[in-house]
Amino acid sequence: MSAVLGPVVSELIDLLALERLEDNLFRGQSRDIGTRYVFGGQVLGQALAAAQATIDNGRQVHSLHAYFLRAGDIDHPIVYDVDRTRDGGSFSVRRVTAIQHGKVIFFCAASFQDGESGAEHQLKMPEVPQPEDIAPAEPVPADVMATLPTKVQRWLSRGGPFEFRHVYPRDELNPPKRPPYQQVWFRLRENVGDIPAELHQALLAYASDFHLLGTATFPHGISYYTPNVQMASLDHALWFHRPFRADEWLLYSLDSPSSQSSRGLARGQIFDRQGRLVASTAQEGLIRVVSDGKAARAVPAPE
Repeated sequence: MSAVLGPVVSELIDLLALERLEDNLFRGQSRDIGTRYVFGGQVLGQALAAAQATIDNGRQVHSLHAYFLRAGDIDHPIVYDVDRTRDGGSFSVRRVTAIQHGKVIFFCAASFQDGESGAEHQLKMPEVPQPEDIAPAEPVPADVMATLPTKVQRWLSRGGPFEFRHVYPRDELNPPKRPPYQQVWFRLRENVGDIPAELHQALLAYASDFHLLGTATFPHGISYYTPNVQMASLDHALWFHRPFRADEWLLYSLDSPSSQSSRGLARGQIFDRQGRLVASTAQEGLIRVVSDGKAARAVPAPE
């Protein structure tokens, strides 16, 4: 990697560079980004990086399907155990189990494929303003920030490795009721130079957990920051369609077709600046409104 990176982006790159303990066993560090538990995108990115490290035939990931079982402990590393399930003529499959304190907190299956040509089509990218035409989000006023829990203050005041520009911004601290869809431009804050395509995929896996489940809260006038709301990712699916760079603007077009039984379903399409559909996502998550007199449990990841 030829680029000289700032501390926030280089920290994320280091987070995805796992320590190899055995041929199929890896250890990843955890980072406190202002949430009580490990951010789900971190586990997604690290699990994919672990699976990629066991692929030695040049195949690229095309799908990942994951389940979050337990909240991760920020103060301890996570061990990733990779099962080399199959290496076929064109496809390879890996199963990854994430373990902390002797318990499984997450598992996923990832499928890899040789490069092939074939029939192509895609849905058209929504017509939205370009990221340069959208003003960056304003910081939370100091008097409002002072009323928030310490963890939330740290999250809102910390500049993360990805920059987000919302086409239709919403006040997450005082959320109005809105239809369940949104579009968000995002990119890594710095150009990372010449890095492998696999790292861009792991970076996208990390970023894909932002804003996805939150879309399912829009019709209800609640958000991650609503005091009596408990939210947590239950599963996550990610499909990679075409090459991309995580340090160039990508449009995340999100919608939520249903919420019921304290669960919300959200879907996403990720386009590059040229309008190519580069990835798709889906996630179901817990969205529980706690009755008066009961404190909502802090959630693993902000949405």
